[in-house]
Amino acid sequence: MYSMQGIVRRSINNVTNQFEKLGYVGNNLANLNTHGYKSVRFEQMLNEDGYLTGAVRTDYKTGSIQITSNPYDVAITGPGFIPVVSPEGQIAYTRDGAFKQGKDGYLVTGDDWLVGEGIKIPTNCYKFIIKPSGDVYAYDTRESKPRKLGNIPLVMFDNPEGLEQKGMNKLVPTEDSGEAVLVKNHDLFAQNNLENSNTNIYTSVSDMLRLNASMLASTRMMKVVDDMYNKAINIRE
Repeated sequence: MYSMQGIVRRSINNVTNQFEKLGYVGNNLANLNTHGYKSVRFEQMLNEDGYLTGAVRTDYKTGSIQITSNPYDVAITGPGFIPVVSPEGQIAYTRDGAFKQGKDGYLVTGDDWLVGEGIKIPTNCYKFIIKPSGDVYAYDTRESKPRKLGNIPLVMFDNPEGLEQKGMNKLVPTEDSGEAVLVKNHDLFAQNNLENSNTNIYTSVSDMLRLNASMLASTRMMKVVDDMYNKAINIRE
């Protein structure tokens, strides 16, 4: 049998876990329109002692691919990440291919992180193309032959779930993820495309409603137990 104090402790633990899971669901919904975002879920497990525990899991399934008219947009149509470098030299990885031309002509992320080792797009070129392999070519005129500007690298990790979120849709490796491994001879890039978030809005909304109802039930139970506990103390007095 559980004592009243034990019931209260378990209820508090369970509500805390439900609240944490609700936070992940809310974050997924908030990033519904974030390009390349991967949904995070908090898997709950009920122990034999009645306490809830959980583990964070990231779903790295490829999101839907959206066609755009912007030649700077690049979608990854399979697994992998693009390395990017901050102005301070920090290396991170992303699947958000909404790139642009920086002030020095280099291909950069929306917040000015350099893509790969640096690919300078000529401002006055006729056009540039990004091959599925990541090779970038520029045409100076309509009739000119293409010249190679560089390559957008693609890397993979042994355990991508071990990557750590760093904000602005970027990730950094950890001991759990392992080191980045360069992918060669692939055809996973699609210019004029962007990968959408893989968040399932219907599942997320359903989870939020269910968790909200569960938290309300748990807090009501705590209130009932608290009232019973106070009455028991008054009887003793």
